[in-house]
Formats: sequence, structure tokens, C-alpha cells
Amino acid sequence: MTTSPAPVAPPVLSARALTKTYGSGQSSFEALKGVSLDVRRGESLAIVGKSGSGKSTLMHLLALLDRPTDGTVGVDGEDAASASAKRINRLRNERFGFVFQQFFLTAQQSVLENVTLPLLVAGVAPRERTRRGMAVLDALGLADKAKNRANDLSGGQKQRVVIARALVNEPDVIFADEPTGNLDTATGVQVEDLLFGLQRERGITLVVVTHDDDLAARCDRRVTIADGLIVDGADR
Repeated sequence: MTTSPAPVAPPVLSARALTKTYGSGQSSFEALKGVSLDVRRGESLAIVGKSGSGKSTLMHLLALLDRPTDGTVGVDGEDAASASAKRINRLRNERFGFVFQQFFLTAQQSVLENVTLPLLVAGVAPRERTRRGMAVLDALGLADKAKNRANDLSGGQKQRVVIARALVNEPDVIFADEPTGNLDTATGVQVEDLLFGLQRERGITLVVVTHDDDLAARCDRRVTIADGLIVDGADR
């Protein structure tokens, strides 16, 4: 007796024929020109390219931070283009975490307040916010900094706080845009080790936008964008 093959799970993210145009008329600029890409669950994917190539635009569309001019973005098979703004906000807050080159921390708030901001937005009760925030800070070796002001931390500590904030809602996908760009080499390597360790240990999908060839080489897969098109790596 033959058995049917197990159904293939859909990619966690799927982009189809994405275009993105900024401006209008003669001053318009086409940042993406029909990009299609699947992001597999649990993989680490580097999106690389020169400045102005469209790599950050692609990440913003995949992360539902912006809407495409045309094309679709699917999250576990759900077409985000047909979703309401409320649904998109919920998807983004519940499924995604973000680590950017700029820390985007509120300087005068405590580390714990910064880390638990996504839970506040999601309406999680204060006691549970504190429990989950302290758990993730402890996991990253920052529990002793919980009451410190974010402004009083070193660059490496701030980036670890940003990673803690990205993890606090237990996301399926972490988007990292030049995550080590503001750090010295040694601290940058520590942050990379932390991100890739979390990807392996928790099965998180990691999407990294970077100029750094060494960082890209650590990812499972790399796609290269030039002039708004994927020129290498989409189908590997």
C-alpha cells in the first residue's frame, strides 16, 4: 500500500510580485519591481544589496510595516492585502519582533518598561507584563538592569534590550535591519551569536537586512537585491 506524501506546510512568509512606488508622476521612484520570495519557517535569511537597492523596502513589506503598491504578502497563507488595518496591527504585534540599527528606546523609561511595550500595546495585564518582561531579561542576562534607565546602558546592552523587546511577545519571526551597525566588532559578534542562538533554540525565523558579508554568511540563505529586483538566491 502506498501512502500519500505529507502535505508541505506553507512558508511562514510569502511575497508575490511585490511592487512599491514612492511619489507620483515624473518624481516617482519604483523601489521594488515585482519581487517574489518565500521565507521558510525556522530559517535565517539574509537580504543583501547596496544602498537604495530595495532591501529595506522589501523587509518593511514582509513585516507589514508598509503596504505594497501591487502584489501580495502572505503570513502562513493569509493574504495581508485583504486584511483590515486592525488585523494587520494584530498580526504584526503577535507574530513579529523587530531589531533595528537604531535602538528606538525611550531614554528616560526603565529597561523593563521598554521591553514590555509590545505587551502594553497588546493589552496584557500589568502583572503578566512584568512576569514576561523579567523572564526575557533574565534569559538575556539583563535582569539586574530592569530598573535602570535605558539611557544609562552601553550600546551592546541597549541592543540586547531591543532583542528582549523583540522576544517578549514570543514571535514567530524576528526582523533585524542592520542589527550590529552601531556596535563595535566584538559587541556585534556577541549580538549576532545571541540572535542565531535564539533562532536555533526557539525555532524563530530570522530575516536580516545587512551590508555585512560576514553576518550574511552566517545565515542559512541569502538573497541579493539590485535595482528593486532579486538577482540571486530566491529559489535556493
